[in-house]
Amino acid sequence: MLSTRHGLRDRLPLKLGVATFRLRMQQVTVRVPASTSNLGPGFDCLGVALRIFNRVTVTSGRTREQLHPRIVSQAAGRFFKQARRRVFPFSFSIVEDIPRSRGLGGSATIRLGILHGLNRLSGDPLDQVALFQLCADLEGHPDNAAPATFGGFTVVVGSAHRPVRLTQRGVPTFQRFEVSPRLRFVLLVPELEIRTSIARRLLPSKISHAAAVENCGNACAITAAFASKDYKNLRGAFSDFIHQPFRAKLIPFLPGVIAAAEKAGALGAFLSGSGSTICAITLQHPDRIAAAMKRAARSSLSRTIVTRADNRGAHVIRSQITDHHLPWAGGLKT
Repeated sequence: MLSTRHGLRDRLPLKLGVATFRLRMQQVTVRVPASTSNLGPGFDCLGVALRIFNRVTVTSGRTREQLHPRIVSQAAGRFFKQARRRVFPFSFSIVEDIPRSRGLGGSATIRLGILHGLNRLSGDPLDQVALFQLCADLEGHPDNAAPATFGGFTVVVGSAHRPVRLTQRGVPTFQRFEVSPRLRFVLLVPELEIRTSIARRLLPSKISHAAAVENCGNACAITAAFASKDYKNLRGAFSDFIHQPFRAKLIPFLPGVIAAAEKAGALGAFLSGSGSTICAITLQHPDRIAAAMKRAARSSLSRTIVTRADNRGAHVIRSQITDHHLPWAGGLKT
């Protein structure tokens, strides 16, 4: 569990001659799903939320001051500025079930958990779309932020170099589709951790016209299959020429694991985000596919997870206010 505290000193209502004082504690817990992004050809625009979760608890009213990790302080700073709320001290803790640095959107869950928690503690000044926009800006790409926020399968217009485009009404141009529980996601999670910034540096500055056309066609086919829920049409649509061939330098067993998953019956498989997790999608035999992927990786340290899509997205699962009566040790100092 990761935890820290941060903030300005509380100004507590104290009365002379009283042996105790009251501190009002407000606490919110947010559950945020993992996500698999890109789905092969849909670089920086396609994603699916998965039923693996991080739970972020945000508590206001702490008196002890500590610095937050950068990922938390940046999210808090952006929230208070966007919401136009006075900064208040808070602490946080995270229960992590999502493997870190494996291409499953772990950083997006932390940012969204902090944003949603502070939003609830501030009286919900921002709506869900605004929180998504903040997370996407902080992430630098929207393909994890969208499914983690809204759940299901999402398509977003935007990139790391071009902010999410807005419609005339100011709403980001994203689309979301429910995902059937019939669809299973088989994850091979290697021991290898990969930083997104390193994986992005491997990408070429230019690709061929033919590669771009094939990627566009495959990404459209994936979107159509999820929109129609005719998942059999996913077969053969996960080939990519923009990022996977170059990131395979970091994950040399990637082609073999993809081939093994498809041979075992998967509709297709791809590198999840920037890796190192490899995700296969199937309508049947998920355990057989998981075993085939693990054999192809040839690593006893790799593990497999079989899960479904999460259609709920980030949401508050617990919110409470408690009054603590604390002893007053010594006289009042000014």
